[in-house]
Amino acid sequence: MTPEVISVARLKKTFATLTAVDGISFFVKRGECFGLLGPNGAGKTSTIRMLYGYSPVSGGELRLFGQRMSKNWRCAKSRIGICQQEDNLDPDLSVRDNLLTYARYFDLPTGTAQQSTEHLLRFFSLEHRAETNIRELSGGMKRRLVLARALINNPDLLILDEPTTGLDPQSRHQVWERLEELRTGGLTILLTTHYMEEAARLCDRLVIMDQGRILVEGRPQELIEKYVGREVIEISPPDATLQDYLETRGLYYENFGQRLVVHNRADAALFATLADNFAGRRCTLRPATLEDVFLHLTGKELRE
Repeated sequence: MTPEVISVARLKKTFATLTAVDGISFFVKRGECFGLLGPNGAGKTSTIRMLYGYSPVSGGELRLFGQRMSKNWRCAKSRIGICQQEDNLDPDLSVRDNLLTYARYFDLPTGTAQQSTEHLLRFFSLEHRAETNIRELSGGMKRRLVLARALINNPDLLILDEPTTGLDPQSRHQVWERLEELRTGGLTILLTTHYMEEAARLCDRLVIMDQGRILVEGRPQELIEKYVGREVIEISPPDATLQDYLETRGLYYENFGQRLVVHNRADAALFATLADNFAGRRCTLRPATLEDVFLHLTGKELRE
């Protein structure tokens, strides 16, 4: 079997005069969690819609499971599970019946569908609500059920489009734990998310996109160290004297208006120097994160 579950080369998606995806290339290896990150309008959703066959490819080449998708969509779709952003559960059915009904789309034998349903109800801690109507579930329970439904066909590839949007911290962490178990079990996962903590925790590798193109690709910690460093010093609010000092020293910083961020790569004494001479209590030291990389590469302006 090919080690690459997804292989994308010069992939394009255009809508009239708009180029949503502009010739991107990447691959996803079997058994890894791969992230697609980017601001609104970066091309993430357009990319994954092409990957699961919802939207036709405008240009380039797309392979799933080693096969060109121009002629093999039916076979490929039977091996994919999809968790979309939207809550599209059937509100007239119970939790269990949502799973059993969805299993019919894959022509699963009745016994197999029932066995898979009961396993997934237990795996996502929904067995006690199996006969509950969808309208009575919390947001966290609905997202867990959407995830369970995406796994009903025992897929080789799970595509997650913003799987924890709108969840409270407890529900989000519970979903993360289940996804980590699935990844440990060998399932290949493609993830889009706006939560940088989620991407750093779950993804083996990731790309950051903007304006339809890939800016960087790599492992989360490697990207953090390459583009930001190990530590970040935050000063709020900054003043001109501090900025003059940083520029004189040739130190990289980003000014976010009421907050100035200094990327510290090697100077162990820099935090003490800034705190003692410029900022006092307004100066904080923390580990660099993937969010720092994201803002550094894509900017801080709002995307609507």
